[in-house]
Amino acid sequence: MKRPERWNALLELLARDGRIEVDEAAAELTVSAATIRRDLDELAQQQMLTRTRGGAVAHNLSYDLPLRYKTARRAPEKQRIGAAVARLVEPGSIVGLNGGTTTTEAARAIATRGELTASDGGPGVTIVTNALNIASELAVRPQVKIVLTGGVARPQSFELMGPLATGVLAEVSLDLAVLGVDALDAAQGATAHHEGEASINHLMAARAARVAVVADSSKLGRRAFARICPLDTIDVLVTDTGADDERIAPYAEAGVEVIRA
Repeated sequence: MKRPERWNALLELLARDGRIEVDEAAAELTVSAATIRRDLDELAQQQMLTRTRGGAVAHNLSYDLPLRYKTARRAPEKQRIGAAVARLVEPGSIVGLNGGTTTTEAARAIATRGELTASDGGPGVTIVTNALNIASELAVRPQVKIVLTGGVARPQSFELMGPLATGVLAEVSLDLAVLGVDALDAAQGATAHHEGEASINHLMAARAARVAVVADSSKLGRRAFARICPLDTIDVLVTDTGADDERIAPYAEAGVEVIRA
């Protein structure tokens, strides 16, 4: 296994488990423990993880893997969440989507709902997004009208940010904003690791009649660096069945509709 492949595998293990043990990783990747130690040291130098005695852990607050390293994490849960979000979309709706693995699954599910196609075969739903990967994937689907904001691309999430992005969002009205978040806390609300993404997401929520937050159960009860919006801005939380009654109680008590997919 070449070094880039090992790094990808190690980062996927870290995204899945939150920590890496040298001996376990060496056995799983069928390489020596010394090789794993060198890889972890180099990844730590790039601030992709924090080294510990015998392994490595994810950064507690600012951990933000590039999108390509997140795709394997909780994939089945995110697909179910995406399908549940798609069922919230009415024909003719204007839907805002920010970037992220869960919103990408939601975009795919929306695009494959046949009943959203207009009677004349044209677009039956409009998607406004600042995510390059979502726009690229859905642009070939005639039943979906894609509006892509301008802006400067952030490589980690493929999201466009800055004045060009906010300028477009300020001029549109959305029926539903679907926001992927890095953390959701009853007191702090929805938060993101990156302040630029949080600002764009805040504006998208402000332009929408309804706001749906998509977050797998691992993100509930946690906080990230930058606030997107308070809990009273959120109408719907779509999460997975790993969120037990105790974990979702604060959101339901605050009047948020909770859907466990």
